[in-house]
Amino acid sequence: MTMTTSSLLVRAHDGGVDEPDPAARPRRRTFTAEYKEGILDEYDALAHGSVERGALLRREGLYTSHIAEWRKARAAGARDGLAPKPKARRSPEQVELERLRRRNERLEVELARTKTALEITGKVHALLEQLSESAAPDTKLKP
Repeated sequence: MTMTTSSLLVRAHDGGVDEPDPAARPRRRTFTAEYKEGILDEYDALAHGSVERGALLRREGLYTSHIAEWRKARAAGARDGLAPKPKARRSPEQVELERLRRRNERLEVELARTKTALEITGKVHALLEQLSESAAPDTKLKP
């Protein structure tokens, strides 16, 4: 069944089409150290180049890059390397402070640019005034 644009618009207007919630953003998957270790053991137990390895990755929704990354982490720090890295959470005050610092830097650059423009304008005005005085003919008439 193909739907025309007009029929889709009618369904959308009637509430037949659900609009996704813009606030609901997809979240990145996280894996526990035990899960990573289990998958690595299972993957390594399978023959190199076998179709079972691909089947395992498809079943779990993983990529070979996950396996490579997890192997490096395991080699670097055994079980600690497999544990997810904690993200640094910033407080609302820290977020606001960072936003205000960026705004302050932007405004300082704008102020410096404005000062330079005013300085140039003043010099141009003085130069034009000097040129007009030197180019103006004597306004006094000789008797």
